[in-house]
Amino acid sequence: MDLIRRELEDYRILLRNVPSLVITFFVLSVILMNLLANKEFISVKYFALDCGFLLSWVSFLCMDMICKRFGPKPAAKISIMAMLINLAVCALFKLISLSPGMWGEYYSTGMTEVNDALNATFGGSWFVVLGSSTAMVAAAITNSVINHSVAKRLKIGGYKAFAARSFISTGIAQFVDNLVFAAIVSYHFFGWTLTQVLICSLTGAVAELLCEVIFSPVGYRISEVWEKDKVGSQYLKYANQ
Repeated sequence: MDLIRRELEDYRILLRNVPSLVITFFVLSVILMNLLANKEFISVKYFALDCGFLLSWVSFLCMDMICKRFGPKPAAKISIMAMLINLAVCALFKLISLSPGMWGEYYSTGMTEVNDALNATFGGSWFVVLGSSTAMVAAAITNSVINHSVAKRLKIGGYKAFAARSFISTGIAQFVDNLVFAAIVSYHFFGWTLTQVLICSLTGAVAELLCEVIFSPVGYRISEVWEKDKVGSQYLKYANQ
């Protein structure tokens, strides 16, 4: 019980110290990237990307920023919270898809097939929710641990250090994310081969990493402002007790 109380208190102080805008972007990116994953972005023989990759880098950049200022455990905790919120939103979407009303697009087309398709898209499938949730937890833990481990071994500072720890951890974690999801969903339910699972996991991770490379200077500047303004001092003091 003491451990549970301490963890709840840790969560309470952490959520009060991590800037709310970053948490908002984090949670929204997780919800939207899972919703957008229903639409293909590009698909060829050994390369496929869904539209979720357009936002997946946002959650990893937020994790890297939180990890730099607060440490790996808080970054993983915020990730788990985002995943739980996403599950709640998925449950809400499922209930809405079961409601008897029609979507607005039905009245534009007059086709019940359109209404059924929208219900299926927003309602989702249990195996997609299971796969995405499992993949996110695995990737979040991987990203936080590697980010912190790389940081402890670096002998450089500034943006180069932030870039090194972020790019390495994000590249590996994105691969883990894609691999776990593809192994659970694409391999078992979509008929992918192991070759497709591995190649698409790798190429998808590279594409997602490139997005973070472009925007990482913004994340670095924000984390530097946090340190300058002593953002999160209350939590850091509490965590080091």
